[in-house]
Amino acid sequence: MSKDTNELSKFLSYVLRHEPECIDLELDEDGWAVIEDLIYGAAEKESCLTYSMIREVVLSSDKKRFEISDDGTRIRAVQGHSTKLVNRKYLEFEPPEILYHGTAVRFLDTIRQQGLISGARHHVHLTQDKIAACKVGRRYGVVVLLQVDSRKMFAQGFKFFKAENGVWLTACVPADFLHEIEVPNKTSTLLPPTPDEF
Repeated sequence: MSKDTNELSKFLSYVLRHEPECIDLELDEDGWAVIEDLIYGAAEKESCLTYSMIREVVLSSDKKRFEISDDGTRIRAVQGHSTKLVNRKYLEFEPPEILYHGTAVRFLDTIRQQGLISGARHHVHLTQDKIAACKVGRRYGVVVLLQVDSRKMFAQGFKFFKAENGVWLTACVPADFLHEIEVPNKTSTLLPPTPDEF
């Protein structure tokens, strides 16, 4: 992903997940925004977007963070919302036995006490991919990989959902279901450089 495309991806994440109001953009309950309104709102804030630029970001994102509607008129972030305008209904699935969450060592004391909570977002994000989890954790400092006993949680009544891009979602992960896995060092092959998050 080029630098310009990466910057546009960050902008789209911001307005489609967190602050649509900053460009007077309306999202429906499922997170959809009219692309024409997105382009117009960005232009009002002196950011020039085109349909082809937006489409390139959607198609080039290996994490599949966004999707365009079948009729090509709307766009949404697949998951990661914090705005109260969106209340997506994801399909519930039985999770695999183990999932992962990447974070920074500096957050461990809090996590050990209260587990993983969604914070401003609607869900805790988990993945089956250790590398993806480590990439996310590295954004916040020295990485620690957390293993989640997701199947045990499910057996005890916790609900799991799966977004269209494969990210697993749940309301919280109590500390009893977490195990810390140390990542050797910054140069580990487990941690290729990336500016992205899942």
